[in-house]
Amino acid sequence: MSEWQLAQLNIARLKAPVNSPEIADFVANLDRINALAEQSPGFVWRLQDDVCEEASAEHPFGPDMIVNLSVWEAVEPLHDYVYRTAHAQIMSRRHEWFNRMQNAYTVLWWIPAGHEPDVSEAADRLLLLERNGPGPDAFTFKSVPESAPS
Repeated sequence: MSEWQLAQLNIARLKAPVNSPEIADFVANLDRINALAEQSPGFVWRLQDDVCEEASAEHPFGPDMIVNLSVWEAVEPLHDYVYRTAHAQIMSRRHEWFNRMQNAYTVLWWIPAGHEPDVSEAADRLLLLERNGPGPDAFTFKSVPESAPS
């Protein structure tokens, strides 16, 4: 087992309140897509709350933002889940539920194995990516460092 794992944050700005009819189909698919993540190879952990399976009660980015924060064993399993499962199909409809983001909305970073990042830590990484661009401490799928920290 590696001493490092991959944390990921993605945020999205809702077009309407989470309990509105406009967002209902997105909400109706949350349990299925989250269960798929949890059953995927390489999945470790995800932030959850009692309000919405996407941790909607966490609002450091604003009340109209959905926050998804998870930990994976490595980049490849997360990449496979995001782009090669039903997650990709449902996210192809994101324009129906989310406004287009002008700034960074997803970030990846390495964490010590067993660490569960909180939303504040994730927000700091997203800001680091926005300010400095991709680097070893905050990156995207297009800019993954060649290896985890040693």
